Amino acid sequence: MVKLGQNRKKQIALKRIRFFYQEVAWGFIIVFVFLLIPLFIVPLIVDESSPLYGILTYSLRAIIIFIGIPLTFPLSNLIFESRKRNLIIEEDISPAIGHLKLYKMTKNNYKYQILYGILIFFLVLLPIDFFINLLIPELIKYQGDTLANKSTEIYLSLDNYFLFLISLIIIQFSVSVSEETIFRGLITKRGSEHFFKMSVVMIASLSWGLRHFVYFLDPISRFYPFWYPLVFLLQTFIVGIVLSLFILRKKWIFPVIIAHTLNNLISGHVIWMLIQGIDFTSIILNLYYPLIIVGCILFVWYYSQIKESLSTGLKTFKTYFKFDNTSEDTKGDTIFRVFFDILMGFLIFIIGFMIMV
Repeated sequence: MVKLGQNRKKQIALKRIRFFYQEVAWGFIIVFVFLLIPLFIVPLIVDESSPLYGILTYSLRAIIIFIGIPLTFPLSNLIFESRKRNLIIEEDISPAIGHLKLYKMTKNNYKYQILYGILIFFLVLLPIDFFINLLIPELIKYQGDTLANKSTEIYLSLDNYFLFLISLIIIQFSVSVSEETIFRGLITKRGSEHFFKMSVVMIASLSWGLRHFVYFLDPISRFYPFWYPLVFLLQTFIVGIVLSLFILRKKWIFPVIIAHTLNNLISGHVIWMLIQGIDFTSIILNLYYPLIIVGCILFVWYYSQIKESLSTGLKTFKTYFKFDNTSEDTKGDTIFRVFFDILMGFLIFIIGFMIMV
């Protein structure tokens, strides 16, 4: 019985470790190599003090990640093929094609994809962001101060609103494509083909949350409460769970890109307005309140669909704390799985931070 329990734990660990080094770490390395191109080329084309510097940097980064992640799978198959033959039991199409299908938008579903993106933003991301900023208004200033000295964020200090808006849209769309391709496309969607789906959701959400915890490393953090970065971590972790569950259910990535972009556009506007000297009360009244009202209207309008989706999401989330029938026999196996998922989230964050920041 002891040996059986050890084998179960070994199975849990090996599935996650293989996925980590054969696809996630390998994918990060491939993307990192390609990201060296804009790192050296962009400064030769545009001065770092120009708003175009951030636009080109983030745009090229998004393009490289969008192209690089699908390349991860065939290259990984060439290197690890003999070890991976029995790793995935059910897979009808190649991993690269399966990944690219996440971006498929047809004339029959594009309206629904846009609608889902808008609903996720207004009913999940916006309320969380609003209440956190309302309760801890200094967080906005903290975030603005950490971004102020970065050459890629010069656009936040532009006086010309039109130039700011164009820069903001291009940059935040690029950021959303990059992050969703990695955390929801590579880690969540691809990981769910290897092992327990809710484990993948937690791993992707934790590693994404830790990515936003790096504000803690900025020297400006010493002038703010130490727990501010923890708020970003928790906020991103919760949002990540919602976005990952959506991806696994619908197999559409554009709705989460849309929701992510809209949320970043609002956050960018808030920081820009503060830099322009607009007080926080005016921001709440003129920006957040109208959006919250729209969100309330959408909630009432789509209440039945929202209720159904929420019920399904909660049921799926609860399965994380139950046995995974494919690899667990005891409560000890479940506890080990949760512990190892946390470890995997940290590992993915660390390697991503080391080679992709």
